[in-house]
Amino acid sequence: MEEELQRALDEAAIKKVHIRYCRGIDRMDWDLIRSCYHPDATDDHGEYVGGIDGFIEYCKAGCPTFLSTTHMTGNQLVEVDGDTAWGEHYARAFHRVAADENGPLRDLVVNTRYVDRYERRNGEWRISHRMVVVDTDRVDPVKERWVPQEQLRSKRDRTDPSYSS
Repeated sequence: MEEELQRALDEAAIKKVHIRYCRGIDRMDWDLIRSCYHPDATDDHGEYVGGIDGFIEYCKAGCPTFLSTTHMTGNQLVEVDGDTAWGEHYARAFHRVAADENGPLRDLVVNTRYVDRYERRNGEWRISHRMVVVDTDRVDPVKERWVPQEQLRSKRDRTDPSYSS
């Protein structure tokens, strides 16, 4: 029973790492993103393959080009084996793009899977290798909006209301 409980706790901790990663990307919280990876981890996003420092720079260059991003996680399969684990996290990511010479206000929508290796070091689970696999993608023009501008809006940094709660 104790072994099953520890496995459940490990799985929950690993799933939380992925959710923190999604929050970090959406809030452009580079320290939070970094905390999800071991210092010697590698990330394979297709366009970028390399270490965590380079990945943070890649994100700093790319994320601000979007008006907003929302990463929503669905199925999460985690298999723990001692101090290592494998995880597959299904996600849908929305990237809002401003109207420009390439088109109107639009959402880039991708169905993706994060296929990860995790290691527990010093009692903490973090990503040691991440590979992003795209299942489908599309572009949705935004024709109209219905939420009033006066509605409390998200921020893509630590001034977001969620940081003051």
